[in-house]
Amino acid sequence: MNRLAIFLSTAIFALAGLPATATELTVTEGQVRVPMPGRTVTAGYFTVHNNSSAAVKLMSAESAAFERAELHQHTHQDGVMRMEHVAHIDIAANSSVSLQPGGLHLMLFNPQQPLLTGESVTVVLHFSNGKQLELSMPLTEMPRR
Repeated sequence: MNRLAIFLSTAIFALAGLPATATELTVTEGQVRVPMPGRTVTAGYFTVHNNSSAAVKLMSAESAAFERAELHQHTHQDGVMRMEHVAHIDIAANSSVSLQPGGLHLMLFNPQQPLLTGESVTVVLHFSNGKQLELSMPLTEMPRR
């Protein structure tokens, strides 16, 4: 058997061993902003893709790099933008939800270590179907205004 055939048969065997749910939930475009100087709160942004035929909820997140993580959303009330904690984020079947500035986002409180642009932190997402995704999210600078 040549090397390519051995590689392909090994790769197919390895993929066949994966649970069917391995790609039901995926995350793209992840990033965590480095807090502004003197601040202890920052935000994380990403897009969750639900590639399954069932709706799911993002229930919570955690990161050893921060004391606490919460799901939040921005709302406009009486001409004022407010931020509020949400219990979960619904992700419809075969759909995606983006956590982004000015909308849904992940709030991260009290970094447990110095955070430097270009490094990354681990964030674990917990879903209503019992699945967890462990992500390595790059640390990015807060955009200049």
